[in-house]
Amino acid sequence: MNAKAVGFEMNKPVLAVEGLTVSFDGFKAVDNLNLYLDRNEVRVVIGPNGAGKTTVLDLICGKTRATAGSIRFKDQELTRLPEYKIVRAGVGRKFQNPSIYENLSVFENLEMSYPGGRKVLGALLFKRSAAVVQRVEQVAEEIFLAQWLHTEAGLLSHGQKQWLEIGMLLMQDPELLMLDEPVAGMSVNERAQTAELLGRISQNRSVLVIEHDMEFVKSIAHKVTVLHQGKVLAEGSMEAVQSNPKVIEVYLGH
Repeated sequence: MNAKAVGFEMNKPVLAVEGLTVSFDGFKAVDNLNLYLDRNEVRVVIGPNGAGKTTVLDLICGKTRATAGSIRFKDQELTRLPEYKIVRAGVGRKFQNPSIYENLSVFENLEMSYPGGRKVLGALLFKRSAAVVQRVEQVAEEIFLAQWLHTEAGLLSHGQKQWLEIGMLLMQDPELLMLDEPVAGMSVNERAQTAELLGRISQNRSVLVIEHDMEFVKSIAHKVTVLHQGKVLAEGSMEAVQSNPKVIEVYLGH
């Protein structure tokens, strides 16, 4: 591939959502939505409750099926793929509440998430190789949990559990990481550390975040998309969005 072709590949959005619509009993939760996410971009989606934010993530990861429109990740159409194939394609999703194995150690939680790891058949063949241990230790360092590796996950603080779940996704090395309210319930210090973490992990992947905490959004977002009634109300830098009269009226003015 020549340099010009490589440049074109790099300039193409890693995620292209076009005309995305989903109706529940006639109600359009997401209505003809277009969203383009670049490589190594941190995009934050904000908007009032019921705007369709979580539904967009559900559609991208295959939890909910679109009524119309397309979702392309790199050069792959995701719209009809089952969830596990979307994960394999390189899309990782963190839900609002941490879903970790509370009775296992931090190490074991991360190890479980290693590709080809301890899933039913994989568990029978799984060997704790040096590569696995190295990857677990590397990710634990990234998510501020290196000294808690052998602590039972249930004993972690709420913020640490959120980090652990992000770490479980990082073990799979996704190219697109989607996080639903990652700092909900965190202390001020944990929020600052999470902002630093997202800044680091977006250097070789794209990150799509749903968040309500405007100070946190300011600290991480390259670009902000405001949703209202399933449609894009505004998009741009945090400064542009904050001064947009329509956004102030329907969301920030509350």
